[in-house]
Amino acid sequence: MLEEGSKYNQTFLGETEISNRLTPEIGSIDVNRILSAYTLAKDVHQYQRRNDGTPYFWHPTRVARIMIDELSCRDADLLIAALLHDTLEDSDILNAEVLTYNFGEYVTFLVESLTKEIRVDNGPLREQIDRDYVERLKKAPEDCRVIKLCDRLDNLRCLGFNLKRNPFKYVQETSEHYLPMAETSNDPRMKYLLSEIRKERNKFLG
Repeated sequence: MLEEGSKYNQTFLGETEISNRLTPEIGSIDVNRILSAYTLAKDVHQYQRRNDGTPYFWHPTRVARIMIDELSCRDADLLIAALLHDTLEDSDILNAEVLTYNFGEYVTFLVESLTKEIRVDNGPLREQIDRDYVERLKKAPEDCRVIKLCDRLDNLRCLGFNLKRNPFKYVQETSEHYLPMAETSNDPRMKYLLSEIRKERNKFLG
């Protein structure tokens, strides 16, 4: 949870918290798998900083925390995918084979579905890549869209801390491309995320 006096963007989910909270519920084997993913994500993102100056790695841990705290997720594969959701696009070394060997085919499938080519500048190609990504998510399993909307929710909660160079564009993209995924879903997780994302959007737009 958010500690009193802390700014949201300066919080993260720690290893001890994961172990203490989840071991009694899902057992040490699955918790160790989650902690292995935590370490891998930390290694991949270790030199990255966000525009607000905070370590990038804190972002995927908060995505996992949203799933644990707000969606009551106790599925190890989903929590692992949440922690690893940006690793393939941010690493020149990590690949699908490594993920599958360590975490299984479903985790790899989720992470690959959530991976977008980011090394392309703005322009027609960038716009096409973004459109293709949204279409891929629409056809992906609900689990994948849940992780993606947790990702968007965390970013929206950080917009007030200089996260994005163009925050209004991020809000617009979320409203146009990602909220419809939740609006057409009957999944209780998506309904909750829809409500929270709308709150953050309205808070930002005033």
